[in-house]
Amino acid sequence: MIHLSSADIVQITLWVLIAFSIITWSIIFFKSWTLWNIGKRNRGYSKAFWAAPDLAAASSLEHATSALGRIAGAGFGVLKDVRSNTSRMLEWSGDIQSVLERSLRQQISKERKDLEQGLSMLASIGSTSPFVGLFGTVWGIMHALKDISEAKSASLDVVAGPIGEALIATAIGIAAAIPAVLAYNFFLRRIKLCEADLEYFATDFLNLAVKTGLKGDGSE
Repeated sequence: MIHLSSADIVQITLWVLIAFSIITWSIIFFKSWTLWNIGKRNRGYSKAFWAAPDLAAASSLEHATSALGRIAGAGFGVLKDVRSNTSRMLEWSGDIQSVLERSLRQQISKERKDLEQGLSMLASIGSTSPFVGLFGTVWGIMHALKDISEAKSASLDVVAGPIGEALIATAIGIAAAIPAVLAYNFFLRRIKLCEADLEYFATDFLNLAVKTGLKGDGSE
């Protein structure tokens, strides 16, 4: 049976917190690059989309490389079905608009899930790291006091070492939590702004499709 001393417990706690910190900074760097890349690709697609003379020309753009493109691709997919089933679809023109809107909303939801990846981990680390550090501190101090009692001495050289080591756990726990919380709030705001752009684009796409008679070819 493995016996862990108080020092071992504190050391394990410290390594757990260090792992939390590494995970946090990895998510921060990866998420920063991802959001920058998404923004760049969305701006490029938006510029090309609005430069197109009509929806038919816009439908020939590359859709898979950007979030806005994938939303437009979902919309163009519905419009393609409309064109291929004209006689049946025109009878239910009101429903076609609902189908198009639902398709756009579903794609926005997919994009939102991709954007929010990693946020739950940051939230978990930010909320639990201080308590993990506090656990290590309490455990270390509890056993340090026990050792002091057995040594029958409360001199500084007996107290400082074990208690100081235990208090480090709380400090590292806070140090691991602060970047996670700040990054979570920062990325949450960035993602909300990105989602707003997706919503605006989907609304504009729907309005354009309605104006062209839900055909997507620019004809009336």
